[in-house]
Amino acid sequence: MPNGMNSARKLKKNHKKQKYKKQKRHPPFRLGGPQARGIVIKGREIEPKQPNSGKRKCFRIKLIRDGVDVTAFAPGNHAFTFIDEHDEVVIEGIGGSKGKSYGDLPGVRFKITKVNDVPLISLVTGKAEKPIRR
Repeated sequence: MPNGMNSARKLKKNHKKQKYKKQKRHPPFRLGGPQARGIVIKGREIEPKQPNSGKRKCFRIKLIRDGVDVTAFAPGNHAFTFIDEHDEVVIEGIGGSKGKSYGDLPGVRFKITKVNDVPLISLVTGKAEKPIRR
């Protein structure tokens, strides 16, 4: 029987010995889950990648659960006006491949979906008003 380096018996035996590790794909939030709550720290404008121009309205948000600072995009026309500092927001992934940034927004991986438990889309369209928190 052949016992060479490339013989099937030897390859099978070595194949059983190897421990294959699955690649760890980190979720956008440390403890997993599709959404996270956070507090708005400050608003900022980000310049998009070439060849686009203009400013994209984003916010720095401190996640309640993790304590991590992330940048989140405020989608919608004049959505920037409905979000103030110290508001509680819900963020989710922006939809880039493998949890990365999306489109012409460098370093922005999240978007804001709710402000003080009111959907941001309904605030922008005028269907709802932002509740006053004291």
